[in-house]
Amino acid sequence: MPNPKRRHSQQRGAKRRTHYKAEAETWTIDATTGESHLRHRAHWVEGKLYYRGKVVIDKTPVIEGETNL
Repeated sequence: MPNPKRRHSQQRGAKRRTHYKAEAETWTIDATTGESHLRHRAHWVEGKLYYRGKVVIDKTPVIEGETNL
């Protein structure tokens, strides 16, 4: 791999790193549950995993005589 012939200054490294900024996380409110969650992430509400307003996994306890769809 090529290596620099001379040492780069600290200023050059600082100029390159100026674009690395911390950003605040984007929160949104789910239309179906009304819960706030991180965007583009699945979230648990009362034993159900929701993603984009749809149930992905349902882990609520099954009561005898009922079907859990």
